[in-house]
Formats: sequence, structure tokens, C-alpha cells
Amino acid sequence: METLILKLKTQLIKHEGLMLKPYKCTAGALTIGVGRNLDAKGISKAEATYLLENDIKDCIKQVKTHLSDIFYRLSENRQMVLVNMCFNLGINGLLQFKKTIALIRACEFEKASQEMLNSKWAKQVGNRAKELSNLMRIG
Repeated sequence: METLILKLKTQLIKHEGLMLKPYKCTAGALTIGVGRNLDAKGISKAEATYLLENDIKDCIKQVKTHLSDIFYRLSENRQMVLVNMCFNLGINGLLQFKKTIALIRACEFEKASQEMLNSKWAKQVGNRAKELSNLMRIG
């Protein structure tokens, strides 16, 4: 059976192509990967969780790379705040929080939490910002 699956994978990639970003197939359906019709089938919960875990790992790596001077000395809750914001905004968006990051560096967590709420982002994401700000404050 594994030989059949391997042969079919090779054949289907040849016939369908391998697209890493969504596209419209010839029938007009939103498609990704090797002919995965997102309109008709979508993805399973297990696939969504797998993608999420990969995205979380990628965000952790980016935050560790760009904010290594503070990341390792923060509590897990405060690390979660930075990774969550990276997930939401991308690393470049997170790095725009210059005042917040400077306050975190200075261990001024109360002020950092207030600064997080003093942003366009906080107005856009509402309760998410309040929750993350509180986590930054309490550690």
C-alpha cells in the first residue's frame, strides 16, 4: 500500500502541480497544495492544528532572534505576549512597538502594558489587547 501511495503522490504532483499559496483552479475553486479544493473540502482540525503549531514555532524563533536580549529573561506569560503579538502582527509589526519594547527592557511592565493599549493595534483587536496587556502587567 505504501508503494501505491508514493507512486500516486509523485503522479498527482506531476498532474496537479504543487502550489504553496492559494490559487483559483481551472474550475474557479480556491485551491492549495496538490489540488486541495478549499471551497469544497477545506482543511481538517488536525491540519489546522499542525499549521498553527508550525506558525507558533516560527514566531518563537523570530522573537528569540530579534529580541533575544529580553526574551530569555521574561516570564513565560510575558514571552507568550510577545509571541502572540508576533503571530498577529508579524515580527516587523511587533518591532514597531518601540516604546513598549524599551519599557520591557527596563522591566517597567506596568508602563509597557499601558503602552500596548495606547496603540492603533489595541483599538483593532479589542479584548485580545486587553488580555495581553494584563498578562504583560502581571507576568
